[in-house]
Amino acid sequence: MGMPRILDEIDGPADLKGLTLKQLKQLAAEIRQELIATVTANGGHLASNLGVVELTIVLHQVFDSPRDKIVWDVGHQSYVHKLLTGRRQRFATLRQHQGLSGFTDRSESPHDPFGAGHASTSVSAALGMAIARDLSGENHHVVAVIGDGALSGGMALEGLNQTGHRNTRLIIILNDNGMAISPSVGALSKLLNRVRLDHRYRRAERGAQGVVAKLPISARELGRRLKGSLKSLLLHTMIWEEIGLTYLGPIDGHNIAELKVALTQARDYSNKPVFIHVITTKGKGHRPAEEDASRFHGLPPGVKSSAVVPTYSEVFAQTVLRLARENPKVVAITAAMLEGTNLSSIAPELADRIFDVGICEQHAVTFAAGLATQGFIPIVAIYSTFLQRAFDQIIHDVCQQDLPVVFALDRSGIVGEDGKTHQGSLDLSYLTLIPNIVVAAPKDENELQHLLYTAVKTKHPLAIRYPRGYGLGVPLDPILRQIPIGKGEILREGADVAILAIGVTVSPALEAAELLAEEGIETTVVNARFAKPLDTELILKVAGHVKRLVTLEENVLYGGFGSRVLELLRSSVARQVQVECIALPDEFVGQGSQELLRSQYQLDAAGIAQRILAFFPELASRSRMKTLIG
Repeated sequence: MGMPRILDEIDGPADLKGLTLKQLKQLAAEIRQELIATVTANGGHLASNLGVVELTIVLHQVFDSPRDKIVWDVGHQSYVHKLLTGRRQRFATLRQHQGLSGFTDRSESPHDPFGAGHASTSVSAALGMAIARDLSGENHHVVAVIGDGALSGGMALEGLNQTGHRNTRLIIILNDNGMAISPSVGALSKLLNRVRLDHRYRRAERGAQGVVAKLPISARELGRRLKGSLKSLLLHTMIWEEIGLTYLGPIDGHNIAELKVALTQARDYSNKPVFIHVITTKGKGHRPAEEDASRFHGLPPGVKSSAVVPTYSEVFAQTVLRLARENPKVVAITAAMLEGTNLSSIAPELADRIFDVGICEQHAVTFAAGLATQGFIPIVAIYSTFLQRAFDQIIHDVCQQDLPVVFALDRSGIVGEDGKTHQGSLDLSYLTLIPNIVVAAPKDENELQHLLYTAVKTKHPLAIRYPRGYGLGVPLDPILRQIPIGKGEILREGADVAILAIGVTVSPALEAAELLAEEGIETTVVNARFAKPLDTELILKVAGHVKRLVTLEENVLYGGFGSRVLELLRSSVARQVQVECIALPDEFVGQGSQELLRSQYQLDAAGIAQRILAFFPELASRSRMKTLIG
C-alpha cells in the first residue's frame, strides 16, 4: 500500500490551515493527478484548472470560505476549489447528469457565492457583494479571481472602473496565463505580456523591495515613491494604480510561499481595493496540456477515435474559406472562440481577414456592423449562449440599419455536459422577434454550407444556428447554391400526421416517421429550414392536407419556431388543424450527454413517436406500439 493521500483528508478549507509547505506541495501534486484522471474520463476544462492549483490552495488557506466570498471568473477554473470545499467525494460525477457542475453554481455549495459560466462577470459581482457587506455592517473579505482572457471583456473594465471610484475594500486577483480558450488578444494583453515575459521587471521589483526595507524609517516613504517610479518606468504606466487600485505583483502563481505572502498582505491591507497580478502556466504539471493549452482547454468525455465524419464547426470553417477565396470582402469575426468555431484551421491563410476580438461579444457585433457599412460581409461566429450577451448590438447596430452581417451560432440547441450556462436553447426565441433578420437552421452539414453561401449573398442580417458535434455523414455538394429565403421542403409525405421540424430535429423526425410507419401511421416530414420568415405557403399547404401537425425544435417553446407556426395557423383559414409543439420546457437545461438529454426531453426518435401518439389518441388506438404509449 502507498502512502495515504493528503487530499483524502481534506473535507473543507479548515483542513488546510495547519498544513506545512511540504504538505501543501504534496497536496498540489495529488490534486493534479485527480484532475487529469477525472477530466480525461468526464471531459471538461483541464489546462485552466491545472494552472490554478497552487493559487486555489493558498486562497483557501489564507481566507475563510464561505464566510469570505471567492468569486471565480470564468467558473470553469473552479475544479480545484470544488475539491477543497467538501465536494471531493462527488468529484467523479463532474459534468455528469445530476452530478457536479463544470462551473460554479450557487445551488451546489455555499462556497460558490456566484454562478459563472460566462466570462468577465467577477469584478461586478464581487463589488456588489463588497458593497452589500459594507451596507450591512459586516467585515468579511470578498475576492474576485479573474482570468486575463476574461479581463478583456468590457464588463470587467466597467467593474474595475467603479471599483476604483468607490474605493471599497475588495481583492481582485488576475490569473495571468496569456490564454482564454485561445491566446489572449488586445492591447491589455500586450501590456500584461510585457510584465509576464520581461524578467528584468521581476528582478528590479525584488531589488527595489530589498532596498526599501534597508532604508531608515525616515527615508522609506521616499523609497516607496522611487519604487513606484520604477514600476511606471518599466510598465510605461501602472494602469491599475491610475484607476485607484493598489497593485501587488507580479507574483509567481506556482510558488506557494510567495502566494501566501501576497494574499496575506492583501487580506490585511487597509480598506482600499487591491489588485494582485499572479502569473501562472496554463496546463501546469501536465506536459501535453502545457505544450498545447488550447487543445486541453476543454476536453470531450473519454477518448475519441478520429472520425471520418466532419463536425459542423469544421464544415462551417471550410465553407468560410471557400467563400473568402471567392470574395475578398468576406471576413470572419469571433470572440475568443477561434478553436471552438474551428476558424483556427483556416486562420493561417486568412490571417488579415479573421479577427479574434477577445471575450467581447458586444464589440464583435458592432465591429462587424462597422465593417458592413463599408461594403464588407462579416461572418460573426459565436456560440449561441454567448451571442445572448450582444442582444442589444444585434438589434440596434445591425438589424435597425439592415446591415449584411452573417451570424453563425455554433453550439445551438442541446450542447451537453457544459450544462445550463452553455445550452443554446434560447436563440430561436431571442432572434426571431427582431425585425429585418432572417433566421435559419440546416438539417445537416451539407445544407449548412449552402445556407452560408446564401447568407453572404443576401445583403441583409441572417443568422444560422447549428449544433455541437459531428454531422450526419451526408456527402458535401462540390458546388454551393443559394437556397430561397424562407423556403422549406417536404422530405416525406403521409396523410395521418405532419412533423414540421427545423435544424437538428429533422433527422430524428424522419426516424420517428419510420417507427410510426411500422404501425401503419403515415407521416409527412417537413424540413422547415427557416424560423423567420416561415414558409407560409408550404405550411398552409401541409395543413390543408394533414389535419394533425406537430412542430419540432431544440429551443424553448415560448417564442420559438412552434410558437410562430401557431400564430400563423391561428390567423389563417387553417384553424381547424390540431397543432402540438415539441420543444424544450420553460427551464434551464442541465448537464448530461446530448444523447441522454434528447432522450430525457423526448427529442429523439422514440420520444417524438411517443409524444405524437400521446397528442393524438385516435392514432394511438390504431397503433400496435404499446411500448411507445407507455
